[in-house]
Amino acid sequence: MPNRLAQETSPYLLQHADNPVDWWPWSAEAFEEARRRDVPVLLSVGYSSCHWCHVMAHESFEDEATAGLVNEHFVAVKVDREERPDVDAVYMEAVQAATGQGGWPMTVFLTPDAEPFYFGTYFPPEPRHGMPSFSDVLDGVARAWTERREEVSQVAAKIVEDLSARSLAYGGDGVPGDEELAQALLGLTREYDAQDGGFGGAPKFPPSMVLEFLLRHHARTGSEGALQMAADTCEAMARGGIYDQLGGGFARYSVDRQWVVPHFEKMLYDNALLCRVYAHLWRVTGSDLARRVALETADFMVRELRTPEGGFASALDADSDDGSGKHVEGAYYAWTPAQLEAVLGAEDARHAARYFGVTEEGTFEEGASVLQLPQDGSFADADRIASIRTRLLAAREERPRPGRDDKIVAAWNGLAVAALAETGALLDRPDLIERATEAADLLVRVHLDDGARLTRTSKDGRAGGNTGVLEDYADVAEGFLALASVTGEGVWLEFAGFLLDIVLDRFTAEGGALYDTAHDAEQLIRRPQDPTDNATPSGWTAAAGALLSYAAHTGSEAHRTAAERALGVVKALGPRAPRFIGWGLAVAEALRDGPREIAVVGAPDDEGFRALRRTALHAATPGAVLAAGLPDGEEFPLLRDRPLVDGRAAAYVCRHFVCDAPATDPELLARKLGR
Repeated sequence: MPNRLAQETSPYLLQHADNPVDWWPWSAEAFEEARRRDVPVLLSVGYSSCHWCHVMAHESFEDEATAGLVNEHFVAVKVDREERPDVDAVYMEAVQAATGQGGWPMTVFLTPDAEPFYFGTYFPPEPRHGMPSFSDVLDGVARAWTERREEVSQVAAKIVEDLSARSLAYGGDGVPGDEELAQALLGLTREYDAQDGGFGGAPKFPPSMVLEFLLRHHARTGSEGALQMAADTCEAMARGGIYDQLGGGFARYSVDRQWVVPHFEKMLYDNALLCRVYAHLWRVTGSDLARRVALETADFMVRELRTPEGGFASALDADSDDGSGKHVEGAYYAWTPAQLEAVLGAEDARHAARYFGVTEEGTFEEGASVLQLPQDGSFADADRIASIRTRLLAAREERPRPGRDDKIVAAWNGLAVAALAETGALLDRPDLIERATEAADLLVRVHLDDGARLTRTSKDGRAGGNTGVLEDYADVAEGFLALASVTGEGVWLEFAGFLLDIVLDRFTAEGGALYDTAHDAEQLIRRPQDPTDNATPSGWTAAAGALLSYAAHTGSEAHRTAAERALGVVKALGPRAPRFIGWGLAVAEALRDGPREIAVVGAPDDEGFRALRRTALHAATPGAVLAAGLPDGEEFPLLRDRPLVDGRAAAYVCRHFVCDAPATDPELLARKLGR
């Protein structure tokens, strides 16, 4: 019989709706039940495409005996971390502080007042590699609760006290200058993997936000070292197994430092961020590889993640059926020589194996290989390889597909809107701009209420019950601002303004620091606040970027001041930990450059207007904003008091609303937008 999770919209929670565990969703009622029964709460946090979450579910939560222990001694609460990043952040901070590490599934035992007192991540069904079995953990915690209650209460109170003392005071301490940005670049250089690209060792994650900083730093300063690190890393990833050589799109991370074997889950946010990076790399270098990867990644998002409502699903699982009924990580993507031959025939199979690095020994598991591209593919015939790709992709489509998490996350769709809009504009793909617009329409139609308050998630066109957090407001505003610049439709600027006013009113603390939740959101044991970038830009740095862009569009001193105050944390952390505040550094580069405000005035059907607008879009100027339309257009403040020049279309390049002489020639405009 289904449990309470059957009424939820989260695909992750629905996966547990038929467990014998008597799960509750995160709710006040769950904690009231724990008080009534005088038992602790078992909090289990994960997400749909998490491999080890599925493993623990199969081993423990689907086991009747284990479920019996849980139901007897605890109130069990299941949380989708992608729906409730605030809950995840607060308790993950406690797990990391107590154990020195974190991850998912996250397993935390709480008092009925939601105070944590025992922590872990994955627990096996029997003792293994120094870890206790999950049943032993359940027994031990239950005994501690009944036999040593006072000690448990003291531990929980101390943990909450320690967490509460961690509130950040950063903000308003000045903005990063050339010295801090140079120190950040030096720090990245020291951690750069010159042999394989990227930063640090295995596992290796795509450093999308750091790459954006490096591209912007090169654009502002001319640093060839910054550009080289970005370009080489992008090439290494694009040639590696982390990139889907048949269908496009990037996996979550590489388990090795050479980018060969990925953790195969594909996340919307990774692909949105990387699509934008590769489009920006093409804008600087003209690289055919960068162009191809940007477009293939955009096409992957549209083909594999787009939902019937026009938004973009959260993720594809790492696991899929290997054909025998067993779910295996990477089964959908890996190939053996025999599988190549079955699809291509002997001769083309040998050619494909050489081209994609498929060996008899395999690069993955059980003799299978993850497809890669060789450094030297000069032996390959382009038409033949195109035919091989087509046939392999068609054959792969016949395999059991990985599961898809269909929920729409507002923040990640904001990132996708920005990526598709800019990629479509730069690479002459108006269909991508249409898909970006449709996703933005969905966010307005389903996620935005009459008071401009955002809902975090939706599914099948139905809004979920969780309020948006700071990253939702910031990333959706970022997407709307990019769409405004690309389409010339000022309504997107207006919507961005609504969202950013809420950021100023409900997420900003005295002095300019930012919180991840609104001041009137559900009160947890501590109000989460994290300025560091992780898999996505933090809400803090994303808000700084959107506030700065909006101020450049409108001249709003309140929004610019808020952006500058928020960047105080980048001044503090950038030189010390640049890998973990890459988006903040990218925003700081935009501030150092102005950012430039570009107004292009003229009739939309005039070729001179279109040429100037195209030149403005292709400029690599860090964080530049663009308004294009008729002179004195009401939708964009940048267009006001910007007349034609001798009846000709003109472009005005400004900083803080102070403008150079207008340009009517695209070459002159390009020079104005150079360093």
